[in-house]
Amino acid sequence: MSADVFAALLAYAFVTSVTPGPNNMMLMASGVNFGFRRTIPHMLGIAVGFFVLLLAVGFGLGALLHSIPALQTVMRIASVAYMLWLAWKIATAKPAGETETTGRPMTFLQAATFQWVNPKAWAMGLVAMGAYTDAQSPVLSVLLVGAAFVLVNFPSVSIWAGFGTALRGVLSDPGRLRIFNLVMALLLVATLWPMLR
Repeated sequence: MSADVFAALLAYAFVTSVTPGPNNMMLMASGVNFGFRRTIPHMLGIAVGFFVLLLAVGFGLGALLHSIPALQTVMRIASVAYMLWLAWKIATAKPAGETETTGRPMTFLQAATFQWVNPKAWAMGLVAMGAYTDAQSPVLSVLLVGAAFVLVNFPSVSIWAGFGTALRGVLSDPGRLRIFNLVMALLLVATLWPMLR
């Protein structure tokens, strides 16, 4: 992969990682509800889980899903159900004082596994592998696509968790926090729209 193609790949990885989507909505909500430090395992889980998803897509899972439409349908239904459940959890999150005893941020493993039902992650991975891999050196190019996302993913998602953390003071009022969590839940549900059309 040439340097200019890798630079274009980095730009694609950054733009798709930093723009709104299910992961970033949940990270902002987690930053508000639990703070930046407690959200770090969630961020790391996204980075590692997405890297594994990219490798799986690059090494053949994407082609398998494309050839078996029923499997795609099952994954779509699972994605919608899981994201609706997550939206419900965000919408009904307790105010900060109550959160310490009853709530907890998403764990590393939960965030890593979520990538497998995240429609934006699948779209990003399929496009990246389709556009930036090279048939002349398939293994190396799949690894380079994965490396590009590793370089930009954690810094990109950190912006959302940091923004959420910065809002903690403004949202320390339980009423405002409830409204914020409801808006975040609705935005998470809105990310399902492209998949449902």
